[in-house]
Amino acid sequence: MTDHVDRVLEQWAERRPDLDASPMAVIGRLSRLSRLVDAELRRTFTAHGLDAASFDVLATLRRSNAEHRLTPAELMRSSMVTSGAITQRLDRLEARGLVTRTPSASDGRSMVVSLTGEGLALIDAVLPDHIATEERLLAGLSRDERDALADSLRKLLGSLGGKPA
Repeated sequence: MTDHVDRVLEQWAERRPDLDASPMAVIGRLSRLSRLVDAELRRTFTAHGLDAASFDVLATLRRSNAEHRLTPAELMRSSMVTSGAITQRLDRLEARGLVTRTPSASDGRSMVVSLTGEGLALIDAVLPDHIATEERLLAGLSRDERDALADSLRKLLGSLGGKPA
């Protein structure tokens, strides 16, 4: 089975046979997959009134501890939201009543972000749909293929400086 990337590689081989364009086989497909996956996840999040960054904050709070609370710094380390976006994201989530920010009992200089009951209910409703979307996106691969791909991607991320949390 050939795809668009195969055709691109054939064209480069014809036009620039002096270059090894084989990295494009991986990077081109990763780029195309990224766009497709992002669009599908965005559809799922939008159906629940969220975007990817809001989902990530709510999911991080939900999975992190039994109290569903973290400091903003802990949220940044445990989620995929950048430090520049965390305050804005928390402002929006707090305005919607999905999280609260309160002074830390142990350190009055810091805040603690907590899921509200409404936030907990929302993330618990979104999560099964999110997982179903991911399952649908990966349906073309067997369990062994998924595991091998996950291992390869972990290795690639590590080689590029991606560190485990």
